[in-house]
Amino acid sequence: MTTGNASYADFYQRSLTDRDGFWSEQAELIEWETPFTQVCDYSKPPFANWFVGGRTNLCHNAVDRHATKTPSAAALIAVSTETNTEKVYSFAELKAEVQRMAASLKELGVQKGDRVLIYMPMVAEAAFAMLACARIGAIHCVVFGGFASGSLASRIEDASPKVVVSSDAGSRGGKVVPYTPLLDEALKLSAHKPDAVLIVDRGLSPIAMDAKNVHLWENLRKKHLNAQVPCEWLDSAHPSYTLYTSGTTGKPKGVQRDTGGYAVALAASMKHIFCGNPGEAYFSTSDIGWVVGHSYIVYGPLLAGMATIMYEGLPTRPDGGIWWHLVEKYKVTVMFSAPTAVRVLKKQDPALLSKYDLSSLRALYLAGEPLDESTAQWISEGLKKPIIDNYWQTESGWPILTIANGVQKLPSKFGSPGMPMYGYNVKLIDENTGEELTEPNQKGVVAIDGPLPPGCMQTVWQDDARFVNTYWKSIPGKLMYSTFDWGIRDADGYFFILGRTDDVINVAGHRLGTREIEEAISAHPNVAEVAVVGVADQLKGQVAMAFAVLKDPTLAESDDAKLKLEGEIMKLVDGSLGAVARPARVRFVNLLPKTRSGKLLRRAIQAVCEGRDAGDLTTMDDPSALANIKDLMP
Repeated sequence: MTTGNASYADFYQRSLTDRDGFWSEQAELIEWETPFTQVCDYSKPPFANWFVGGRTNLCHNAVDRHATKTPSAAALIAVSTETNTEKVYSFAELKAEVQRMAASLKELGVQKGDRVLIYMPMVAEAAFAMLACARIGAIHCVVFGGFASGSLASRIEDASPKVVVSSDAGSRGGKVVPYTPLLDEALKLSAHKPDAVLIVDRGLSPIAMDAKNVHLWENLRKKHLNAQVPCEWLDSAHPSYTLYTSGTTGKPKGVQRDTGGYAVALAASMKHIFCGNPGEAYFSTSDIGWVVGHSYIVYGPLLAGMATIMYEGLPTRPDGGIWWHLVEKYKVTVMFSAPTAVRVLKKQDPALLSKYDLSSLRALYLAGEPLDESTAQWISEGLKKPIIDNYWQTESGWPILTIANGVQKLPSKFGSPGMPMYGYNVKLIDENTGEELTEPNQKGVVAIDGPLPPGCMQTVWQDDARFVNTYWKSIPGKLMYSTFDWGIRDADGYFFILGRTDDVINVAGHRLGTREIEEAISAHPNVAEVAVVGVADQLKGQVAMAFAVLKDPTLAESDDAKLKLEGEIMKLVDGSLGAVARPARVRFVNLLPKTRSGKLLRRAIQAVCEGRDAGDLTTMDDPSALANIKDLMP
């Protein structure tokens, strides 16, 4: 497998024109028990079946093959600044723990094809449970530990798990968050009742369960201490997991992922995008409840033979240098985080960025939401490392747009996630006509021609019609996958994401992405963070409302100071985007309402501004943020 000195443009082109040849080469990055007979079956668009006839196993590729070659190399580094614990598991130790978990799940009746719902904090046992499911061919469904009982119940109902794996509690900012009362309540609310519940008792909170058949992990682990559980060889198309997309209304939408395609896609991305090598350490600051945690905490780094850091704690405890301390300690080469987290660090002492030896770190990758130019600039100057943005979705499972430095080193552009990755036939589409926009700087919907490359969602769990209708029917006259994001492409082929198609503001007939206005406001030297929403207006249809968090709140203490600052910000927007984009008001707040994973709750802000009910807020991190906005409304 060589990329030689090929240009990325040639590499990309080949992935589209010689699809089968290209992906057959990438498939050599993993081990197959049975070779595949066909690379891609796209006879029933938009459903793509990758590596037909091939049999493999995610756990074998992520754990066993490395445990054979490099048994003592570090595999999983579990760090909690909440409980002040740190433990390094070698590949051999990880394999032993995964087999203990697999034997325990089997004892509780789990078989190939059964679902196992995992509702866990960021502890090593959560990774054991995911890998154990992959090992025995069970389908895991991880639910983020920050979800409340109602959200958890709807997911239990949809996934109908044989077993639920959970914990007594998580911890956040030194505050214990009990899990078992929430889980118990969810099990009462759900029509589906699992056969058993497996609890990892961390000794943080009493286990409060009325549910029947509750087992303690410690007891089962002791029983299966020397368990030998072979990997189940699975058809490439066998589902590896389902993951519910956050923020969906009504019935949760379970994104279903396959086994073979996903393993190949991740292994290829570790080589071509993240440039990770065996024996190195990878640190993603995400959570296993989200797609980044699946792809780039658990599976991706392990597939590449890297050690992966699983971190429970805040980026600011014990201080704002904790992440950089871990980079120095474990000689992290690749780091993956989110713009929100970087903005949090912006408010910390800048000296913390230069306190630690970061010489091992090659790059910091960011994803999850658009990365504004000023944040990218700030972290880039502070770390003196390349900052590589990437854009993708729960649905895609790995980056759609970024820079593949493993193929050809290309410059990043601040504000852009990069260019389309191999296998993704990305186009900009006029939403009204369905025509492709080929000229630079034309604004359209970012869409992808089928088949989607390996690793992307196969379908919506138990709902093929919903998969087709939701994702493939919104482009007029074409069967194309819509990302539901606006974008533009510059003359060099770099994409810029301008916000969701449903976050577009229509001001007096002018269509504006919230992202464009946020970008302009972020350029003000005293703005740490900003959210812009479109609010109904009798005169203009909609007006933009901005809510800004200041680096120094004392500069807006008096009414006069607020007005002066608001005027400065409006002038900035005028200067960069024109008067049409000027927000009707800029309000100053201490905190923006976000989910526990750091996504801005724009819909909730908009609802409060319009005097409507803000809807389901179970995932909100701090309710006072929304209350603060409510208080500012006339």
